[in-house]
Amino acid sequence: MTVNESTQSAAHAGAEQPSRFDPNALVQIRRVRKSFGAHQVLRDISLSVPAGSVTVLLGPSGSGKSTLLRCINHLETIDGGRIIVDGDLIGYRRVGNKNHEMTPRQIAKQRENIGMVFQKFNLFPHMTALENVMEAPVGVAKRSKAESKQRALDLLARVGLADFAGHYPAQLSGGQQQRVAIARALAMDPKLMLFDEPTSALDPELVGDVLDVMRELANEGMTMIVVTHEIGFARGVADQVVFMDGGLVVESGPPSEVLDNPQRQRTRNFLESVK
Repeated sequence: MTVNESTQSAAHAGAEQPSRFDPNALVQIRRVRKSFGAHQVLRDISLSVPAGSVTVLLGPSGSGKSTLLRCINHLETIDGGRIIVDGDLIGYRRVGNKNHEMTPRQIAKQRENIGMVFQKFNLFPHMTALENVMEAPVGVAKRSKAESKQRALDLLARVGLADFAGHYPAQLSGGQQQRVAIARALAMDPKLMLFDEPTSALDPELVGDVLDVMRELANEGMTMIVVTHEIGFARGVADQVVFMDGGLVVESGPPSEVLDNPQRQRTRNFLESVK
């Protein structure tokens, strides 16, 4: 599969692309396009995420947030542009002015550096919490079982689940399952963590525990890109807030600008709707 670099300009599409593009950032998203059939989901998206920072993606349903997240670790292919994580072109090798898709083995190797936490947990139901966290280090990274077990126990303790290592997903609450999912993603020692609406499937009383773990990760300097509607989390933790709508970056900047003094009416309307 090849992907052309040429794309429609964001200015023509009406987007306001981020003005703080940093070529030395851990994540560089350059003029990325993605369509499903005739429906263009991402329209010439450009964004940079500095190492050690937290970027929150906000926007209405269907704005392209989750698709962008899935493109970053190549769960979705792209139709144009480039995504670079820690200097590596994700999912493709560059030949001339075209991207040629890598082999599944090469893509899987790149994903080892990118942890992802999904809305629906995606734990293996036949494995205990401990076994879920150990699975990738043993099965993918080929680490020893003893080393992986100790690391998994440490991570479960880190997310407040030291006493639940032997529990199966069905024996855990939604919030506990999501914290196991976070521990599982951390087990591969990723350089980047992606969170796709990690609290949207949880009962309200369970949301806080998951957000607390994410706040701790942010405080420890983990680079994170988070799709969420939790405005309080965005205001308190994010270094950069990106508001998307219709596959475009409408507005981006620090929380104090985007959340407290939005410049675009579309942004203001959305924030009013989620108060």
